[in-house]
Amino acid sequence: MADTVLYEVSDGLATITLNRPDAMNALDTGTKAALLDALRSAAEDRAVRAVLLTGTGRAFCVGQDLKEHTAALAADRERGTNRTWDTVRDHYSPIVLAIAEMPKPVVAAVNGAAAGAGAGFAFAADYRVVADTAAFNTAFAGVALAGDSGVSWTLPRLVGHGRAADLLLFPRNVSAEEALELGIANKVVPAAELAATAAALARRLASGPTVAYAAMKKALAYGAERSLRETLGTEEELQAVAGASEDHGAAVESFLRKERPTFAGR
Repeated sequence: MADTVLYEVSDGLATITLNRPDAMNALDTGTKAALLDALRSAAEDRAVRAVLLTGTGRAFCVGQDLKEHTAALAADRERGTNRTWDTVRDHYSPIVLAIAEMPKPVVAAVNGAAAGAGAGFAFAADYRVVADTAAFNTAFAGVALAGDSGVSWTLPRLVGHGRAADLLLFPRNVSAEEALELGIANKVVPAAELAATAAALARRLASGPTVAYAAMKKALAYGAERSLRETLGTEEELQAVAGASEDHGAAVESFLRKERPTFAGR
């Protein structure tokens, strides 16, 4: 991994940290590639059972690095090309898919500003723990862009179509308190407690029934666009998968013995 993205695995938890604090964790090409590599490594590593995504410094992630972006636009004008936008296909979309389709829970610890693609990455996570000093901003309309990083899919599912349209058409800073009211944040904590709180929650998920969590994520994504009848069919299939796991069998035996179950993630 590049030093702009830190990757650590401990006790079943992969912690991925955006590490460009002087640039508020803005996303240049190297950082986007390293983040995608880290997410794919976490997805493929059987020792990883949950992922914690966060940033260093004052920001979670403020989106695209505008210095690099400006240079790319200038190069396109000189060449008569439009290659600047390849990054949406090559980086932003795959990163969001890697988060959303991760077969393990992903917790976003939003330590500061989350704007543009940075907000999109947080929206794609399964759970958002937010510092009371943090804020979200869709940002795209402010620079005459339509939006990417999945915001047109994730945001309406978090806050509803009307509120999503308001936040996209009229971008503004959404405080942590308002984010909690809207349903963007799952939990807001004092900034000084964010790291410990998010890590404890993520470690709890890392010690949970990983197969069942993966099935839950699939069911939620599927049900977002399907009828009840179709979703029930998918639940039937996924429940059979979870029910065949070692964890389910062991948990049933533990409950019969009136013991707390221990999950192996299999």
